[in-house]
Parts: sequence; C-alpha cells; structure tokens
Amino acid sequence: MKRDNSPYSASFTGCSFMMYEMNRLLPLFLADNSEELIKQEIEQNQVLMANSIASRKKYMSELKRRFNAVPKSFWQAYQSWAEPAQRLGIFFVLLNTYRIVLDFHLNVTIKKWKSVDRRVSYEDISMELTQIASNDEFVDSWSDNTKDRVVTAYMTFLNQAGLYDKKTGELHQAKDVSTDDYCYYVNAGQDWFLEASLLYPYEIDNVKGAAL
Repeated sequence: MKRDNSPYSASFTGCSFMMYEMNRLLPLFLADNSEELIKQEIEQNQVLMANSIASRKKYMSELKRRFNAVPKSFWQAYQSWAEPAQRLGIFFVLLNTYRIVLDFHLNVTIKKWKSVDRRVSYEDISMELTQIASNDEFVDSWSDNTKDRVVTAYMTFLNQAGLYDKKTGELHQAKDVSTDDYCYYVNAGQDWFLEASLLYPYEIDNVKGAAL
C-alpha cells in the first residue's frame, strides 16, 4: 500500500541512532557547498565508512532528513556539547523527524514516567503501534517484521539517548546533562522537550528560570 497522506514512516529502521556518523557528517551538511560534498562522500566513502554505495545513499538520505528536521542553529550549538547532551540532542532530532517516534514517546513513555510503574516494555510500545495502525491504513499495511523493527528501533533510541535501561525496562533521566544544556531548548522555544527528557515539573521550572 502506498504511503499517500500518512504522516508515518518506518525508514528509520534502516538507519539507527547513528550519532557518531552524524557527528562526522555535520561539517558536510553545514558547508555552503553541502550538496557537492554529499555527492562526493557517497562516491568516495571517506567519512561515512559504509561498505556499499547503496548503503551510503540510504544512510545519507536519512541523515540528511534528520539534519533538515531542525534548524541549522541547533546543529551549530550541538557541536559544542558533551556526549551525554549530544545523545539527548539526537533524540530531540528523532522526535522531530519521525512522527511515530514522537507518538510512542508522548503517548506511552511520558505517561509511564508519570505513573507509579516507570517501566516501558516492548508490549507497551507494540500496543501503541496497534492503535496507530487501526487508524492509519499505511501503518496497518506494514509487515509484522517491519512493525517489530519499528518498536525495537524506538526502544533502542530511548536507550541510546540515556533515558532507558534495557536490562530492567526502567525509565530514568539522562545522566551528566547540565541545566545549561537544557536551557538551550528553552531559549530555542522548544521547552516541550524538557518534559520529553523526563524532567520533573520543578526541574523544568528551574531550567526555565535559569534560561531567563
């Protein structure tokens, strides 16, 4: 079935968290002659280090999509952050790039964080995907394998962002991310991400106060 007007995509299942790859490619994406450099990289494989041209084209397309999902000013700030803040930053990008990742996070993970049981399971996310599929023919048309990969990829994103312990299933805040790091999102008008980062209301207030 064609995608038609569905806001959803499963393309991220073929291009995982890829923070280190994005970090290496950022100078290319930020350059004035970006398109020329991207074409050159696909041919020469000096930065991405992917085996085949087909893989490089796929990764480059997806990473460029992520790059374009947020303002260039985000990436300029991101380059100076320590790795824990960068990991959370990549998660911010993923939420902005993929509607289904955002829906999983808003409808399941944040609600779980606010509940007594702060654990998220494969089954929890899978149930949300079933609900989405019941209202979206394109998602409903995905194979069981694709649906499995979508759920698994989201949970990997959570783990890589520092928000989830895959061994225990428990949610937690990212470690070693400072108030100054969070202030970026307030100053950029993206303070919704503070709740998405699993900060408590009083912590959100503190960050907003510090950002003034």
